[in-house]
Amino acid sequence: MRRAKKQYRPMADINVTNLVDVVLVLLIVFMISAPMMQAGVDIALPKASESPRDVSGGIIVSIDKKQQIYIDQYKVEANQFESRLKTIREVKKFRPIYIRADKSVPYGMVIELMAQIKKMGIENVGLITEPETRL
Repeated sequence: MRRAKKQYRPMADINVTNLVDVVLVLLIVFMISAPMMQAGVDIALPKASESPRDVSGGIIVSIDKKQQIYIDQYKVEANQFESRLKTIREVKKFRPIYIRADKSVPYGMVIELMAQIKKMGIENVGLITEPETRL
């Protein structure tokens, strides 16, 4: 008695259970890490009553309490600021620029930085503040 060989046919359905698990884990990782990536430089922002806007699409220029300048988390010397910003702005396709300055930084320094940016022909500049807490 001879047994007939079993014929296997290709399976038409794709098992997506494992794929869904991996995608959900990646989603959770990105949701947790995204706010940490935005913070970058430790700055105590001044408070304002206006609600915050989404600045993730722009170029962030930060000034910390030691008056060191950063462009998107990378420290930049003051004499190289304009050339670095011009290069980054060309790469990032002319996105808006947002200035994050620690509240202890002198007002004059923020204005000088803003004047440098305006002198480069960049008109789309904003200031980032922290929302006031209302009781």
